[in-house]
This record gives sequence, C-alpha cells and structure tokens, in this order.
Amino acid sequence: MWITKVSIRHPVFATMVMVGLMVLGLFSYRSLGVESMPNVELPFAWVETQYPGASPEQVENDVTRPMEEVINTVSGIKNIRSNSWEGRSGVSIEFHIATNMDKAMQDLRDKVARVRPGFPKEVKEPFVIRADGENQQPVVRLSVTSTERDMRALSTLAEQVIVKRLQSVAGVGEVRTGGVARRQILVHVKPEQLRSQNIGIDEVLRAIQATNANLPAGNLQYGAAERLVRVEGMMREAREFNKIIVARRASGPVYLSQVADVVDGEREETSISRVNGVRAISLDITKVQDANTVLVGSGIIKMVDEMRKTMPADVKFRVMDDQSSTVQDQLNNVKRTIVEGAILTMVIVFLFLHSWRSTVITGLTLPISVLASFIAMRYFGFTLNFLTLMALSLCIGLLIDDAIVVRENIVRHLGMGKSHLRAAEEGTNEIGMAVMATTFAIVAVFVPIAFMDGIIGRFFLQFGVTVAVAVLVSLFVSFTLDPMLSSVWPDPVKDRFKYVPWLGRIMARIEVGIEHVHGIYGRVLGLALRWRKSTLALALGIFVGSLFLIPMIGSEFAPKTDNGFIEMRFKTPVGSSLAYTDGKVKQVEDALRAYPEIEAISSAIGVYEGHNSAQVILKLTDVKKTHRRSQETMESVIRERLSPIAGITMSVGNKPIFIAILGRDEAKLDAAAHKLMDKMRTIKGVADMEYSQEGANPATIIKINNELASDLGLSVAQVGSALRPFVGGDQISHWLAPDGQNYEVNVQLPRSGRQKVADLADLSLASSRMDASGNPIMVPLRQVVEFVPSFSPQVLKRQALERRVAIYAGIEGRPAGDVNADIKKAMASIELPEGVRFDVGGDAQQMAETMANFGSAIVIAIIFIYLVLASQFGSFLQPVAIMMSLPMSLIGVLLALLATGSTLNVFSVIGVVMLMGLVTKNAILLVDFANHGQREGKAQFAAILEAGQVRLRPILMTTLAMIFGMLPMAIGAGDGGETQAPMGRAVIGGVMTSTLLTLVVVPVAYSYLDSLGKRARRWFAKGHEEIVDVVPVIAKERA
Repeated sequence: MWITKVSIRHPVFATMVMVGLMVLGLFSYRSLGVESMPNVELPFAWVETQYPGASPEQVENDVTRPMEEVINTVSGIKNIRSNSWEGRSGVSIEFHIATNMDKAMQDLRDKVARVRPGFPKEVKEPFVIRADGENQQPVVRLSVTSTERDMRALSTLAEQVIVKRLQSVAGVGEVRTGGVARRQILVHVKPEQLRSQNIGIDEVLRAIQATNANLPAGNLQYGAAERLVRVEGMMREAREFNKIIVARRASGPVYLSQVADVVDGEREETSISRVNGVRAISLDITKVQDANTVLVGSGIIKMVDEMRKTMPADVKFRVMDDQSSTVQDQLNNVKRTIVEGAILTMVIVFLFLHSWRSTVITGLTLPISVLASFIAMRYFGFTLNFLTLMALSLCIGLLIDDAIVVRENIVRHLGMGKSHLRAAEEGTNEIGMAVMATTFAIVAVFVPIAFMDGIIGRFFLQFGVTVAVAVLVSLFVSFTLDPMLSSVWPDPVKDRFKYVPWLGRIMARIEVGIEHVHGIYGRVLGLALRWRKSTLALALGIFVGSLFLIPMIGSEFAPKTDNGFIEMRFKTPVGSSLAYTDGKVKQVEDALRAYPEIEAISSAIGVYEGHNSAQVILKLTDVKKTHRRSQETMESVIRERLSPIAGITMSVGNKPIFIAILGRDEAKLDAAAHKLMDKMRTIKGVADMEYSQEGANPATIIKINNELASDLGLSVAQVGSALRPFVGGDQISHWLAPDGQNYEVNVQLPRSGRQKVADLADLSLASSRMDASGNPIMVPLRQVVEFVPSFSPQVLKRQALERRVAIYAGIEGRPAGDVNADIKKAMASIELPEGVRFDVGGDAQQMAETMANFGSAIVIAIIFIYLVLASQFGSFLQPVAIMMSLPMSLIGVLLALLATGSTLNVFSVIGVVMLMGLVTKNAILLVDFANHGQREGKAQFAAILEAGQVRLRPILMTTLAMIFGMLPMAIGAGDGGETQAPMGRAVIGGVMTSTLLTLVVVPVAYSYLDSLGKRARRWFAKGHEEIVDVVPVIAKERA
C-alpha cells in the first residue's frame, strides 16, 4: 500500500503526522463541553394558560378546546395532549422528529396569539414553552433554611439576594424557587361595613386602582430648559392605603380603612416545602444552552460557599443534589474504564508476542486514535458526555485490533528470515485488504446506528459517529505508524529477557501453551472438515436452543441504576386541604427517619397537582462509603413500611407504565379503564397503580334566579365579578415598596369569612338601582341565588382531539418488558366498545420504537457488511460463509446476560449490534488466508487447515484483547456502571462463543460455498468456451 510505503520511507514525516494528531486532539479535548447526556433538540412544546377560579369543565370549554383546534393546524405536529385543571389549561404538543423546530415554534406562537382574543377576559396571557432537553434539568438543587427568620423574611432574602447572586454565576440559566412566602398587601374587606355604607366591592376595586398609580403628564419647556411633569399617587407606605377614599356618601368620604383591614402580609399559602422536617425554600438551578455542566455546577457550589461566609449565621444552605459532581464522577468512571481496558489489552499483546517493543508499537494506537477522535467530536459539535465516552471505552478492544493483526503478521514475516524493512512492508500489504475489510465492516455497523430514526437516533448519533471515527483513525495508524516503527525499531534477535529471566521463563511456558492450543485446534478443525454436515447441524442446534433462553432473560428499556435518590408521590382523598395533606406527609417523614440509609428528606406539598398531592424526595447515603442497601431494595422496604399509613395513596419511584384510553363517551372510557385495571392488579410486578379520573373535587354551584335578579338590578356578570374578589381574591394593583420591589395588592375576604357556604350567603351586592339618597341598593346574595352542592373532576384529559383517561403504574420485582408483555395480553383480551381504543405510551412505547429502530439498523448493517465483504473477496458466496459467525455471537450474548442477571435493554442491544461488525473479523482473517493459500496452488483442505493454524494466534489475541478491554465495563463498578455493564457483558459473551464456533463453523461453511462457487465459475466458463470454439468455425466457413 502506498500509504505504508510513504510512512516506512519517511519515518520522521509519519511521526510528525501522529504528533500533530495528538496535539490537535489535546486542544480539541480542552474545548469540549461536558454534560450528562447529549443535548438533543426535543420536538416538544407546552402551552399553558391561567384561568383563575374556573372549573375544569369551564377551562376545557373556554380555553383548551379552542387552543387545540388552532394548534392542530400547525405544520409537523405528531400528537396533541391536553389537561384542564381547576384554573389552568395545559396543552402538550409533540412534533415529528424531522420538523424544523424554530419555524414550528414561531408558527405555534402566531396561532396561539390569533386565538387569544376569543378567550374570556379573566383568562391570563398564554405562554408557550419549548422543551429544552438537558437544560431543563437542574444542575444543582439547594435548600435554604433559617432558625430565626420567618418564611416571609427568608423568602425576601432568597428572592432579592440569593437568587440574584446565583444568577450571576457564568452559565446559569434559570433559578426556580419553591416554598416561598411572597409579600403581599392584603385588603381584607368587611362585608358588614360595605353593606352599612352602601358600597359595592367594584367601587373598592376602582378606588384602589385609580388612586395607587403614577401617571406621566408630559414636560414643560422654557427657553433652553425642559422639565418633566408627572402625577404621583403611588403609596409610599403600606398604611397609606387606609387613606384611600372609596366613595362619598351623605355623611362624607368613606375611607378604605372603614370598609377593610389593610395588612402588610404575605400571599396565602398554596404549597409547603420542607427539608428534614424544617420549613425551607428550594432552589432549582438550570444552565443555559451549551454551557459546561461541570463548570456551571462548580461555579454554583463556589458561590454557595461564598454566601455561607457573608450571609447571617442563622441562614443555612444545603446541597440536595449536584448533577455536576454526578456527571464528573460518571465521566471519571468511564475514563478509568478506558485506562483499565487499555492496560489489560496491552498485557494480552505482551503475553502473545513476548515483546515489550511490540506492545508499545501496538499500544500507541490507543492514545492516538482516542485523541484524534476528539478532533472529530469538536468539529461535529459533540460534547464529552456519557454516550461519547462510552463509545470510546467500547472502542478499546476495537482500536488495537488492527494494530495487533498487522504487527503479528510483520513478526511472522520476520520469522521467515526477511529484513525488518521488507517484513514491515510485505507483512502489511499481505494483510492490508483483510484489515480494511474488518474495519469497514465495523464502520458499516455503527453508521446506521448514528442515523436511526426517532429521538433515540438523535441521542445515539454522537455514539455512532465517535466509534466510526475512532476505528477509521486506528486503521490509518495501523497502516502507517505500526509498519514504520516495526521497520526502524526491531526486536532484539535474542536475549530479550536477559535482565528479567523469570519473565522469560513465564513467556516460554505461555508459548508452549499456545502451541498446545494450536495442536488441539488443528485436530478439531480436521475432524470438523471430515464431518461437515454434522458440524453445521450441531452449530444450528446450539443456535436454535439458545433462542429458548430469551424468555428467561427478560427485557426493559434501560437497566435500573442506583443514583442515590428515591422519588415518592402521595395523594390524600380528593378535596383534602393543604393542612390535612401536610399532616399526612409529616407522618411519612417520621416513619422514614428510622432508616439510616436516608441522608435527607425533601418534601413539597401542594406544588404539582393541588392541595391533596405531595412529593417526597429521599437522598440516600453514598453507597461507596456506607455500603447501604441498594436503591431498588430500599424502594421495596419503604413501600412496605408506609403502606399501613391510612388516608394516603402512594407511588414509589417513577411510573414507566402509561396506558391512555381514547374515545368520546366518558362512561365507556371509564368502564374500559376499570376492566383493564382489574386485570392489571393480577399481573405480577405491577405496583402503585393510579387512575387519572379517580375521585372528584367537591364544589358549590351558584344558580341565579334571573327574573328576581333583574328586578333588583343585578345581572349574572355583576354577581360573578363581585364574588370573584370576595372568594378568589383580585390582584388589582402593585405597590412599590421602599426596598425597590413591586408587591401585589390583593382584595379578598379574610380567611375566616370564606370557610362555609353560609359565609357567602351573608354577602350583599351593590345593585345598579339607587335608593332615594342616590346610593346603590344592597341586595343580600341569598335573596337572588341558590347554592347547589356538586362535584368537579380534578382534571379533564384529551388526546388527538378526543377525551382521554389514563392508567399509570410502577414496576416492582420484574423486568419492565415482561410486565408490559402481560399487560399487552390483558389489553388484547378486553373487547372495547365502538369508538374506544387503547394508546400505549411510557417505557413500553419507547422500547417498541427503539427496538424497531435497532432492528432496522441491524438489517442495514448486515447488508452493508455483505457489500463490503463481497467487494473485498470478489465473490457473492464467500461473504455468506463469513457471515455465518453472526448468529454464533447471539448464543454467547444470551448465555452471558442470563448468567449475570442482566436484561435485554437498549445498551445490551448496542452490544449485539457491535458484535455484528466485530465477529466477522475473525472469519475475514480465516477466509482471506485460505484464499491466499489456494491462489498459491494449495488444495482447499490444506489451505483451510493452514489458514486456521496461521490465523489462530492473531484471532486469539484480538479476541482476548476485546474481552479484557471490555472487562472493566462488564464489571460495572462506579457511577453509571450499571448502565454500561449489560453492553460489556453482551460483547464478552458474544465474542467468546462466536470465536470458538467461528474457528470451526466458518471453515466448514467456506468449504461448501467455495466448492459451489468453483462449480458456478466452471459452468459459466463452459458456456464461454463453447462460444469461443464456435467463432473460428463460422469465420472459416465465411472465408
């Protein structure tokens, strides 16, 4: 090969090229971002609209449905789901993966703006959120507590000082606060005084709005001077609100203090946040796009340390979660896996070649290939994340394979008595095409992975490209640096172990062992070639038998990991108050404090799904320091411990099972859902089942006597606009406080005046009719309305413009794939009414889509491998013999997963895909050398036997290098190790069985297919010879 000749003849040039690659790689490495997973642009958006005080039915009718209909006209939409809660509408939009999200988001905002004018005036402005992938997840979670300050003072300190300081850290995006008590001017109206003064609530609202305002009046100009003029009416002190004149009556002006109590207080509590039983403020800090997770996290921690020194002594900070340290630990673990794998791989090379020079020559391929990969990662805009580093750790055995094969062949040529220069050139040329074929076969496998469909394809793009680039660089190094160093840095002819004779004796024993293996293999191969049909039948039987192991292994989307956190959700009966739910959570906290494995308990009550819901996050102790029980075990223990607590339903961990039931008739949907839930309760492994429509909120409907109301000068609009501030409160203005912050002014009845329906009945409303004095007539509310007890659903769900109910469930004690398979059978056994259908989401949907994508990638990979091999060997049949090794690898994969208790998941399937390209390597080396032998005139049987003997050593070397290179990954120690382990185990198992069977089965298959190919060539040649013979006869006759 010309590239080999150039490097051998110009060793300095070849060396400088390698140095240049390493230098550029180091600089590229320093500029790479660091994050947990690739920051993929997710094709999701969310539109949320506040409609204060509206019931879920009203929210759906007035906001959600019109919003859905207009959003449905946006191009590229795949799915629309919506939720209508009390006072809030949320619409989730999923786009097709190929959609231009910038254009789609602009179109979405335009359509939302178009429908906005048709909403009732009480509806707030909708806001559109684009899914931000990795950037939405908090980099650091903090809690702030104080032993001396009340929650309002602590909240003010947090929002005005702590949040601002954290936002100043480079790379920080958003700081989300929870559990804060926001300052608010509370105007607690007095219904009796309003009635006695003949003042309506609308007059109070108008007076506050009109008085508490600053208005610009323009400017005055006189000569060269100019002066601004403005009207200042804003209250400077909270007590000044008492002096606002609400109305004028015959007795004189009526001040706000006469009809209301003005309190400089705080917004009514709607949620509670605690850490270890102490009231706290939670801070979730995210990063901006493309920011380095580790640098942002370390900057936040540094700022927290600085604030600890400058803040008052009673203010305490606690780091609840630091994703930056977790990411750094995971990346360090992967780096350590790479180094350990590289060392073990080089040990294998040394044991087989008995030369430290050969070990160094082949080992140099690793750092050069890895560093050169960083150049490509920098060019493509990739980051250092879990998948790219996992790709490099996966490559350790691959990268050195080409160098091992080339170096071993050069050493073999040296053994023939050739000079170092000639051995380096001829040895590389002889094996060059086979090495290229093996490398291109591996690239052919990983390129389809990089371009898979769906979101999973976006995630694995960086993985596939990184592997492909690293392998191609290793091929380049094997054809340049290896032969060059072999030609200028030869091994000593004798006395290699003069200074370490004990090592020489060990090497001699190893060589005797290898020769013994050669002898055994020669006899086995000879026996297999004599009993070819029996050999193929036995291999087929083993393969078919291994397929029966699949049901015993189990499947899931991703392996379970111990990340040190357990998330729990609790619900109290529908209609429960915040105080009742808080009391139940305190019982839970008291029960959990008994476990030494729990380091911190973080509780949030009423934050996510109303006052009857709560979330508790448990931070477990460091498993490496305390050797605690596993997270999965703790989840089971906690579930059992909390089950006796009455009045709560709980879910521990996430809920990967999600089944939607779609249709138009709510009764039919509810019946189908309960049928399915009854069947799911009998399925082993289903835990914490939840139904989206379980229970309804107690409500009171106010029915107005329209005729009587009209006679008394009241309308429905007047009654509604008057009741809203009384009950729900009305934020009608803002107060600019001396501290420079704006605070809401809220007009509302005091809590004591709005606890029972009777409290509302006692209210009086100002009529549009006047009495003799010109004052509005006050009409008691009970006189014109009827209070009807009712119920309102907690949430109304829709999907694809239809009504939807949903079933959620967790999994305990079984692989998710097995549980989902049983649920699928249960769904198939239910006869659904007309117009009702199931829609499966969650992990089951993700797994189905992912496995379908991987299946397509494997098919494409097999086709590409065939194309590469057919081009290399110039034969349509010989690639089939080589590809006989593909099913042989599956035997080992299934055995390894079964033996280690792993499952078939995304990462073990990646191992299987990798094996598609890896296991053909051994077969390529065998078939290539057998072809060489036959071209030199050897008989087929002799050529196959010689190929087996000559290629056994490099095959064993590369196989063991791959096994030991993957061993640290398969062990799965360290952070993130559980995720990588199934992949490493699958690769090791597949490589072992495919190598053992390939060494026997492929030569047998090759003998059949090679003979068939020769017969086909003779048949085609025979027809050609007949034509050649006929042509001279025709020519002679014409002459």
